This record gives sequence, C-alpha cells and structure tokens, in this order.
Amino acid sequence: FIRSMATRGSLGGISDATEGAVKVLDAAGFDVVLVETVGAGQLDVAVAGIAHTVLLVLAPGLGDEIQAIKAGIMEIADILVVNKADRPGADKTVMDLMSVLEAGQADPSEWKPPIVKTVALTGEGIEELIEQIERHKQFMARRGLRFSERKVRALLVEALRRTVVSEILPMITRSVKFDAAVRMVMRGELSVEAGAELLLAPLRDALREVG
Repeated sequence: FIRSMATRGSLGGISDATEGAVKVLDAAGFDVVLVETVGAGQLDVAVAGIAHTVLLVLAPGLGDEIQAIKAGIMEIADILVVNKADRPGADKTVMDLMSVLEAGQADPSEWKPPIVKTVALTGEGIEELIEQIERHKQFMARRGLRFSERKVRALLVEALRRTVVSEILPMITRSVKFDAAVRMVMRGELSVEAGAELLLAPLRDALREVG
C-alpha cells in the first residue's frame, strides 16, 4: 500500500517517485499494490498511467460528487465507490453519479464503471468491490488492453497540459511579443484577454495548418 507521497509541486495527484515505488513492489512479488492519490481534482489523472484499475472514492454530503462531475476525473475512473453509505445523502450521490455515467457513455462496448456502496468501518460492500475490481481486470484482459480509450484520452490531455505549462508557456513569456503585449495592456490599449489572444494567435494558426 503506497500512501499519498508529497507531490513536491508535481501535477497529476501523485509524486513523481510513485511509479518507481510501484515497480519495486511489483518486482518484490506483491500481487496487489494499492496507490493513494492526494485527492480528486481536475489534474489528478496521472495515477491512471500506473494503476490497472482506478477507484474514485466519494462520500455523501461532502461535495465530492459535484467536484468529480465538474473536474472530469470521471474519465479515468474504472469503479466509483460511495463510501460511508450509511450516511444520509448516499442514495442521492449514487443517483448523481448514475446520471453522469449515462450522459457520458458513448460506446456500449466500452467498460461502464459500476457504482459500489461501502461502509469501511463495518466492511459492508467490500466483497462486492473486490468482485468488481476482478471483473474489470478480466474485461481488460479479454480485450488485450491495458487502458480504455477514455482513460488514454484523459492521459493525453494531461500530458499536453504539462507540456504547454513547462515548455510552450515559457517560450511565450520570454518573447519580445510578450513584453510588447504587457506594455500595451499597461497603457490601456489592450485588455488582458485581448493580449493573451494576440500572443496565442500565431500558435493557433500554426496548429490549424498542421491539421
């Protein structure tokens, strides 16, 4: 079990050292390795590139279900777990998640994430959760795939986002055009939004030409 490590500023919800730790435990012969992320957020999708099965654990009455729906982290979840299901609001959380799943299910042949209600303190629902994890494992094995299409799409979007932040953005901010845009905004000749559009226009045009 790998508890959430300090991310040290890395995006994706897990530490850069997590994948190495998983490989060490796998080489040591552990059949099951559990990885905990720092939380559910828009950028916390890196675990999908490490884990064979991703569980999104929510709790009723904490607003987590709304965060999940808005953030798009549902794209990488293979199984949805509503923990503390003995609390008020658990059924509403399940219904909210069902609505999101029905709206986003495009290909009926794709894996449809099941929703499992659990109560960790009593163990209620844990057996069903284990069964669903095994079911997902068998589903992916039959198809000869490690990742689903929706998960790969989410991972590619995250990889692109990291590249833009680490490489493209610094290139823009170090350019002469950026300094010129700053001065134009300072003089009131451009709004901040218009300045950003001016800087992004050449990149957008180049991408359109490529395809």
